[in-house]
Amino acid sequence: MKGGGGRRGGGEYGRGGRDDGDGDGDRMMPQFAQIPTSFGHELRACLRCRLVKTYDQFRESGCENCPFLEMDKEHDNVANCTTPNFTGIISVTDPSRSWAARWLRIGRFIPGCYTLAVSEELPEEYQTVCADNNVQYVPPKR
Repeated sequence: MKGGGGRRGGGEYGRGGRDDGDGDGDRMMPQFAQIPTSFGHELRACLRCRLVKTYDQFRESGCENCPFLEMDKEHDNVANCTTPNFTGIISVTDPSRSWAARWLRIGRFIPGCYTLAVSEELPEEYQTVCADNNVQYVPPKR
């Protein structure tokens, strides 16, 4: 990691990161998600993976778990693919080893802050985007 930056900045790329899977080897997946810069009314949760960040963070860098939703490129996608209506927040530093992350079904996502539950579904057109990218989408329980 860059000197003195620690984990707070999020979105760091480097050794140990995962290839983005497109086969060209040009970019590494971030090792962890950005941590929300504030905990006020501007927090939003991704409707697919439940990652929690501020609206501006989603707009600037998208969702680290769901880059195919292109929130950083198409700003309307932030409003369509995230919600301010969610329940609770959990910070996960090692999802693969955390029983809570496995129980919440976020054990395969990168470390970050996640909501315990969202009540809205990802709009159908974005569910199709998930299917087109061979990515599972599990709607919230009713």
